[in-house]
Amino acid sequence: MGKSHSKDKRTRGRSTSSSQKSSQDGIVTMSGSKQLPQAHSDAVTCLAPVRPGLCLTGSSDKTVVLYDWTHGAVKRRWSGHSREVTKVAYSAGLDAAFSASRDKTVLMWKLSNIDTNPIRAFRGHTMVVMGLTINPDNTQVCTGSRDNSLRMWDVETGACLMENSVPRNLVTDICWVPGQQMVAQTGEDKALKLWDTRGLYVSCTFPLKQYIQTCCDVSRDGNYCLTTSNGFGGQGCEATLWDVRAVKALCEYHGHRETASACAFLPPVLSQPLVATASHDCTVRIWDQNNQDCLCVQTLPVSGPLTALAGFDDASLCCSSFNTGVHLFHLDVTPEQKVNLIRKAQF
Repeated sequence: MGKSHSKDKRTRGRSTSSSQKSSQDGIVTMSGSKQLPQAHSDAVTCLAPVRPGLCLTGSSDKTVVLYDWTHGAVKRRWSGHSREVTKVAYSAGLDAAFSASRDKTVLMWKLSNIDTNPIRAFRGHTMVVMGLTINPDNTQVCTGSRDNSLRMWDVETGACLMENSVPRNLVTDICWVPGQQMVAQTGEDKALKLWDTRGLYVSCTFPLKQYIQTCCDVSRDGNYCLTTSNGFGGQGCEATLWDVRAVKALCEYHGHRETASACAFLPPVLSQPLVATASHDCTVRIWDQNNQDCLCVQTLPVSGPLTALAGFDDASLCCSSFNTGVHLFHLDVTPEQKVNLIRKAQF
């Protein structure tokens, strides 16, 4: 997170051989998925699920897009940021999208509005905004920044309700804990923290990891948190499952060779609980949450670093990339109970 990479736009949308190749270590390289109109003209940096068939995307091209992959169409394109979009979030209760940016602001967009101007702006951070999450009753937005702070905002007015800073707490990601008044936060200080949103203070800090923690996700029941680690050459690069109530690590998922940049608890569409990770090594991995088995690996050639994941209730999974847009997968289980990640489209 936060690293810059050489931008070779010539590779965007480049197709690979239509053959399927399987290597000895189980990595499967596939192409031949349907090429849809591209959502963005530059790196896709972030994703958020809306509903099956619809997702939000943010990009280095400074725009936010509502994309309909069922029809291969951009439903909305919002322009308002002056720099790269770093995070997007969707609120079903408000029928609204939120976007954070390197321009230090957060903007709110109404999905049903024909007018593509933002309906609200949240300004106050002094550095890049890297974290964005919405509370369950859709009244407050929480943001985190490289200025070491978290802020709580009123959705209706855009006013900053609370702000708190922790020294050397360069925020990489935040996620609301379902059913609780807490936000999980990762940062460059290598720690996972839980913040009490009633007073916006750190209620607990988990044991430090060896590498920068790049992102986080929280399970739907609020009991578990998943984080990913920076790294290179197979050192670091792991994902970690944490017990939120016991404030301890439960297990690690090893296999990526470069920075693990995205993670997600997958919706409970299969019999066993699954988690997904994506990496700068151009692979997406599906894991058994409970026993750490890597069930499937999908390689995305020439994609550049993978940046975000979004899971959907119909077993669809989207992964964004630096060079080749967004890749759409479908998670499938064979009669022999083998998990497959099938490439369906690219946009």
